[in-house]
Amino acid sequence: MKTRVNLWPATKNVAKKSRWVGALAILSVAAGCASGPQANPADPFEPFNRGVTRFNETVDEAVLVPAATAYQRVLPSMVRTGVTNFFSNLGDVWSFANSVAQLKLQNSAETFMRLNVNTFFGLGGLLDVATEAGIDRHEEDFGQTLGRWGVGPGPYVVLPLLGPSTLRDTAALPVDRAGSVVGSMNDVAWRNSLSVLDAVDTRSRYLRAGRLLDDAALDKYTFARDAFLQHRRNAVYDGNPPDQDDDSGK
Repeated sequence: MKTRVNLWPATKNVAKKSRWVGALAILSVAAGCASGPQANPADPFEPFNRGVTRFNETVDEAVLVPAATAYQRVLPSMVRTGVTNFFSNLGDVWSFANSVAQLKLQNSAETFMRLNVNTFFGLGGLLDVATEAGIDRHEEDFGQTLGRWGVGPGPYVVLPLLGPSTLRDTAALPVDRAGSVVGSMNDVAWRNSLSVLDAVDTRSRYLRAGRLLDDAALDKYTFARDAFLQHRRNAVYDGNPPDQDDDSGK
């Protein structure tokens, strides 16, 4: 039974900033070719996106699934939890910056507290002491910041290796990379090693979910697209999105 999952959460820090400019240009041309009179209005680039999805699934099955399966079997759950906590703590740095940019004062304060508690009392983030203390995590990125200030998501797109996105979130990726702790590291060997570890750790946590998706979804592409768009919409509005008719395209 095949296992598939989206790759965008764990691999967004690998590509270099300059490559995204070329990637966006290529995507625009390819998407224009993929659009047509029979295209789904909610997904005008669907033929192109489905092709990229098949490519991503092939890479996932050949590389990430075996690596994640071995990672899960070899390392005890306590070690894997520590790895997850460590990368989540690093991610809180960029979440804090975006919470400030969105003028979310409570979220900013809580994220700042999380960073300090987990860094100083959680062994550098290996232990999630803040959650145990009742301090909520607020995941924010630059795509959400753009959405907060009125930038609509634009068309749904699937990026090679990175998976589901929107035009807005794709344009935000270089900023997200520059703002992330791992992505901004100057030591290439350490940066690449940590990026790979983050990708494998993230994939290992979705092995079971991938199997369930294979069993449940009649059309996994449509299911993944709708779930991703709903998730991103909820993230921009902190779980309280307005009615679609009042949304102005966001």
